[in-house]
Amino acid sequence: MEGTERTTRQRIADFLREDTAPPGRLAAEFDVTTSTALSHVEHVSRSLEGTDEQLLAAPPECRDCGFERFEDLTNRPSRCPACKSEDVTEPTYTIR
Repeated sequence: MEGTERTTRQRIADFLREDTAPPGRLAAEFDVTTSTALSHVEHVSRSLEGTDEQLLAAPPECRDCGFERFEDLTNRPSRCPACKSEDVTEPTYTIR
């Protein structure tokens, strides 16, 4: 073994360069918890600073009222701040 294995964060970054994914899908794909996947996404975002790439995030959206102005896009909201519904989609991420 040559020690060239990629870290989970590097593999997540590679994945997001090819596809768009919510934290739940990243967690399943890389066998980590959703909160760990979110932590990795946040770190990947910081590591892209100063490069020609950037992490793009589509915000979560409330399926009941359409609210989508969530403040923290590296968080998975449990309910909508406007109508208090728990039917909120996950944010999705990609690297471009």
